[in-house]
Amino acid sequence: MAAGFLSDPPESEGAARLFAADREDPGYVMALTRVWAHAPEVEAAWEAFAVAASAAGGLTYRQKGIVVSALAGALGDAYCSLAWGTRLAAASSDGTAAAVLEGGDGDLDERERVLAAWVRRVVRDPNGTTAADVQALRDAGLDDRAILGITAYVGARMAFSAVNDALGARPDAALAAAAPPAVRAAVRYGRPPGE
Repeated sequence: MAAGFLSDPPESEGAARLFAADREDPGYVMALTRVWAHAPEVEAAWEAFAVAASAAGGLTYRQKGIVVSALAGALGDAYCSLAWGTRLAAASSDGTAAAVLEGGDGDLDERERVLAAWVRRVVRDPNGTTAADVQALRDAGLDDRAILGITAYVGARMAFSAVNDALGARPDAALAAAAPPAVRAAVRYGRPPGE
């Protein structure tokens, strides 16, 4: 399988490392990995930034699922929607994951609803955010370090999605097949799964 619109990546130690990690989990080399394997050092730098941002934000696994699902749904990114919608479904419910992908809240608690709303505002119009939006995050129990970390994580995930989508990485057929039916039904946008 080619790397989206790019040719197959050249052999390198970094590409081999990325491919080996995919073969371990999820068990096959993902289309997006073939894209990033053209410059493994860029993927490593992105991953380090995203991990540091998530840690600064104090995000739990479920909260990452909410953040990325809300972001991917707002961007119309089918790949990350299928991947993280499935993860969010496992951490909550299929219905909640589908709702977040579609711009709703499902059974999210108040803090999670505020978080999803912030993510959607940042994705759709970062210049339109207000001090009141940030205050809502504080009122939900987040301090300024966490707010910066979460917002940086959103920015990192937006960059990741933009690279994958712009370079034609289609969601893997196995990824789509593994997604709960409600998640698959919610993803009516972006590139269709590969074959």
